Amino acid sequence: MNKYHLILLLMGFFNLFSNAQEVKTPNQSVYDIELIGIEGNALDLSDYKGKKILFVNVASECGFTKQYDALQDLHEQYQEKLVIIGLPCNQFGGQEPGNESDIQTFCRKNFGVTFQLTEKIKVKGGAQHPLYAWLTQKALNGKMDSSVKWNFQKYLVDEEGNLVDVFYSMTKPLSSKITKHL
Repeated sequence: MNKYHLILLLMGFFNLFSNAQEVKTPNQSVYDIELIGIEGNALDLSDYKGKKILFVNVASECGFTKQYDALQDLHEQYQEKLVIIGLPCNQFGGQEPGNESDIQTFCRKNFGVTFQLTEKIKVKGGAQHPLYAWLTQKALNGKMDSSVKWNFQKYLVDEEGNLVDVFYSMTKPLSSKITKHL
């Protein structure tokens, strides 16, 4: 093999390595992800720059459903610096069977929910919503890999759109594990 072929071979390895590194770095901002509100309106996450965002997959017929009360309290106490977004999901035990209108009525009537709710989404599997792909994949969020274990799992994003941490269903919304970040 002559020097010319060796240089071409080395350049090929360098390009392969460089491309592999690019794939591993976060390439999407949470603010670029599209969400649809429970009433069918587009939600622009970039409207929340400068505030922390707590994303919570919610369900109306779950043992953790009573966390809606604490989420509403958290919303009322910290609304100047925190946005709570509830994302209804029916992937865990079929515990969110209603349509968007049913969900909204249930949340307002039973828990006085005034924080933002979205349309029903999938948080795992082949039809996983892009937000949950970003929240659960280090290659996208730059911080950590995780998996959604059950309803009322919480993801906190900081004021610049960086993933802070994940809190599993057992962590209550007003827990110091969450409020220490606020």
